[in-house]
Amino acid sequence: MRRVGTAVWLGLRALAHLSPCKERSPLISVSGDVSTSVLANTTPFSARKLLTRLRLKALAFIVRDLRLFKFLLPILVLTPGLAQAQTAQAPSPDIQRQRIEQLQELIRTKKDLQESLLKMQQTTQQQLAEFDARIAALEASLGVTPSQDKPAQANPDAVAVIPPKDKPAQGNPDTSVSTAALASPGGTVYDKSSESYVQSTSAKEEKLGPFPYVAGKGFILARGANGEVDFSTKGYVRYLNQLDLAPTFTDAFGRTTVLDLRQDIQLNRLQVILHGWLFDERFRYFWYAWTQNPSQGDPAQVVVGGNLSYQFSDALKATAGIFSLPSTRSTAQSFPNWLRIDHRSMADEFFRGSYIQGYMLNGELTDTLDYKVALAGNLSALGVSASQLDNCLCTVSSMLYWMPTTGEFGPGQGFGDYEEHDKLATLLGVHYTYSREDAQEQPGVNAFENSQIRLSDGTLLFAPNAFNTGGMINKATYDMLDLDAGIKWKGWSLEAEYYFRWLDDFQVTGIIPVTSLFDHGFQVYASTMLKPDYWQAYVSGSQIYGQYGDPWDLAVGLTYFPFGRKEVRTNFQALYMDRSAVGYTAVPYVVGGTGWVFTVDVGTWF
Repeated sequence: MRRVGTAVWLGLRALAHLSPCKERSPLISVSGDVSTSVLANTTPFSARKLLTRLRLKALAFIVRDLRLFKFLLPILVLTPGLAQAQTAQAPSPDIQRQRIEQLQELIRTKKDLQESLLKMQQTTQQQLAEFDARIAALEASLGVTPSQDKPAQANPDAVAVIPPKDKPAQGNPDTSVSTAALASPGGTVYDKSSESYVQSTSAKEEKLGPFPYVAGKGFILARGANGEVDFSTKGYVRYLNQLDLAPTFTDAFGRTTVLDLRQDIQLNRLQVILHGWLFDERFRYFWYAWTQNPSQGDPAQVVVGGNLSYQFSDALKATAGIFSLPSTRSTAQSFPNWLRIDHRSMADEFFRGSYIQGYMLNGELTDTLDYKVALAGNLSALGVSASQLDNCLCTVSSMLYWMPTTGEFGPGQGFGDYEEHDKLATLLGVHYTYSREDAQEQPGVNAFENSQIRLSDGTLLFAPNAFNTGGMINKATYDMLDLDAGIKWKGWSLEAEYYFRWLDDFQVTGIIPVTSLFDHGFQVYASTMLKPDYWQAYVSGSQIYGQYGDPWDLAVGLTYFPFGRKEVRTNFQALYMDRSAVGYTAVPYVVGGTGWVFTVDVGTWF
């Protein structure tokens, strides 16, 4: 800093001597003396020379220390501005007010932009959720395995796609190969339903909040890269009137029974289901709690169960756990796509198998050919303890469906043409079931969904003194063949099954009058949509031809779908039975009953 100060001082001094004023010397005399005059002429010359040298020296000094001078330049430049800032006046109140208003306007604009961006993000997420729902619906309807790519996560306020016309009855919620129809609790075997009416995507959009609803699946509670949890339920309230039935019944062996006739209102069925996939969309779980309140206090009144399945390909899916044997169409995972509400015809109840614990394989052999094969320990596991079973896996049930015209037969290959096929849909099927049964492996009388083996007059095959001879059958072999056919077109349907059952190889205590039994029978369903989406009418009947009687039934029903969807129904039915061969508290039948039974059912199936 000292060197800088010196350079500045020398420079200023040199500049001061550059003044154009005439130089005066104290040696100059006014007298005009010659000697004095010479001195006066020489003194100014020497001074100018000296000043020139000083200027050069100062310039050299300044150039040499130019690096130091560069630090002075910003100070010299900024000094006027600082001085001006010190002297600037404060803004007036009007200007201050204008600036505040401008600031507030900028803040409001920023907030509006932020809200617009947030709304845009939410709209994008909703569109992604909608695409996910449409993709899932198309995959279910086309009968393809879902993509392994992880789906975009639905926004909590997701918009789900719901078909306005084709509201399929809820099929198996874990559809990954073919259809959408949920079989009863065990139903994780899916049937092909490839047409667009099975899961239409010409959808109306419905705001559903944080848990989007997908037809055939239910409400999606959670979905992410590692799995999915879906919720569905099936339940209904039934008014039942059996008071028109004859009060007594006499069986084929002359024994008379007083019938317990009912008139009541019951929450007849409630099934709560959690299902989905874990880690891999091909690996699926299906857990449920199921109760029949009319059977309070009876064996298996409440069932907690389910199954696991893995989809290897369209041709092979493996299931383990509780499911229904594919012994007839009603037990081949077609529920709840039935015309009657949660009960079958008399012949179907008489011949069919039931829910078991075991293994099942199923798949699509071709575009029009489906199969199922199941292995289990008995015909009906609900209400039967493991200690009651023998150590033989001696129950095998199989099914083969051919659907030549459309390659499908509606959701779950169920009954009726709620979907209104534009093209004639056809089905030809065959079911075969074999089982070695004993008395211990048969469920209690009122265990719901049981399938006790009975004689054609309703007598239990394994009952003590069944033939009124004092003898009792301890073991028997059951063989049953079911031939199945149906057509559907534009809301009309005609469907029929014919059953053949052989019972033989009896192991008995005491004496019985037979060494084998043969029974056969049929059922027929016809239906039409009186008003598409809303009103469906049907008539159905069946008969059993057996060695101990030929009972039959006839039902006429009308179903109203108040929301134009299959998930909610109200059904009115009049059922006539003649010497019924089946019956328990969860169904309208009474063993031995003759006369009319009236029911009104209101419920949800999704």
